[in-house]
Amino acid sequence: MLRVVVSALMLMLLGMAGSTRAADARHEAFDHGVWQKLLEAHVVVLRSGQLTAVDYAGFSADHDRLRQYLHTLSAVQPTRFDRWTTAEQLAFLINAYNAWTVQLVLSGYPGLESIKDLGSFFKSPWKKSFIPLLGATRSLDDIEHGLIRGSGRYRDPRIHFAVNCASIGCPALRAEAYVAERLDAQLEDQSRKFLSDRSRNRLDGQTLNVSAIFKWYREDFEQGWQGAQRLPDFLAHYAKALGLSSAQARQLQSGDLTIDYLDYDWGLNGVRR
Repeated sequence: MLRVVVSALMLMLLGMAGSTRAADARHEAFDHGVWQKLLEAHVVVLRSGQLTAVDYAGFSADHDRLRQYLHTLSAVQPTRFDRWTTAEQLAFLINAYNAWTVQLVLSGYPGLESIKDLGSFFKSPWKKSFIPLLGATRSLDDIEHGLIRGSGRYRDPRIHFAVNCASIGCPALRAEAYVAERLDAQLEDQSRKFLSDRSRNRLDGQTLNVSAIFKWYREDFEQGWQGAQRLPDFLAHYAKALGLSSAQARQLQSGDLTIDYLDYDWGLNGVRR
């Protein structure tokens, strides 16, 4: 009888511990709700999401809420960040990059034709260290190339379709926050929408003209994601989005279709007024 009582007590204690851990995990999760509402209010979806236009005037009028969100990002300590799942970390970093990019644009808005106007001959805007994040003052480049690409934790080339550089040539700023539980589906949706945009990726005769993103970050698309060891393999994986037939996808992989890169439009991705 004593053994039964002890066993029941142990099971109860284990259950309580499990519930406590689950509660702690929920408590640890980061809430991107403010960013979600800002995006819903100030991002205009065009061509079924292939493009979006950002209402920077609306963001400016709503600047207090943006600052509130940025403050919550900055308050996250590295020890808390490291306890999150990989998906939670990556969603956090993508949202942080995009939100701080909007903040950077607002620092020179209006009268801004390109985010590049915020840089100088000696330093690009992406190298400005102005972001208090994870225990250091960082630049946008630090987030993208250090924390995301350089960490070795994520190795997902689809991030290039999620981080937004406030330019027309850049993949669309998604009109919703990235969240861990749907991150893979969101990244996949972003990838297909970007690749299906014929203004930035299209077949012209025997040449597949694609975004310059694939030239700048080619190595990221050749690191084995979905088995892709070469850029043609990655692009062939998205043959349908690119408008390629099965035969054309095979030609791409065999080298019978060449790959070339389109000029990048650095104009501001704002709502035209």
